[in-house]
Amino acid sequence: MQNLAWALSLIFMAAIAAVFLWVVAGASSASRDADAIARSGRLWRDRLFWIIIAAGVAISFATLWDWPIAGHAAAAPKPDVVIRATAHQFRWAIDRDTVQAGQLVEFELTSADVNHGFAIYKNKHHLVAQTQAMPGYVNKLQVRFTEPGDYEVLCLEYCGVAHHAMRAVIKVRAGS
Repeated sequence: MQNLAWALSLIFMAAIAAVFLWVVAGASSASRDADAIARSGRLWRDRLFWIIIAAGVAISFATLWDWPIAGHAAAAPKPDVVIRATAHQFRWAIDRDTVQAGQLVEFELTSADVNHGFAIYKNKHHLVAQTQAMPGYVNKLQVRFTEPGDYEVLCLEYCGVAHHAMRAVIKVRAGS
């Protein structure tokens, strides 16, 4: 097997060398001068540049025509419940932890110290929603919980040695 690999390597190297020599021989016998070749190269480079720009603009308009974040395109609806949460190293201070299923809940998030990620999970593996909690800024996140149950809040931004312990629970109860 090793002899076969060696023989194939030699054949491929010889083929590459032959192609290289053919290109070199053709370049030396070419009748066009270097200025004409350079002009042609610049012309193609300029054409390719404008084609890429046009394609980029077309792709941008095609993919962003329907703006993906509805809250940025229109006024956000009035929430049924507002929950204020402040992130601390290494805990969440949440002013309310129980809501009704079907309610539109708005989380007003900030941080007392460093950046934190605010992520709401259902059944440990299903990410429902997430945003950042940042010092000196209130970030709003609206979520409509459709199913009753306990939703775990975790920090997604590494915030220090006890980051893994930064947890809270939002209890969603059946609507009345």
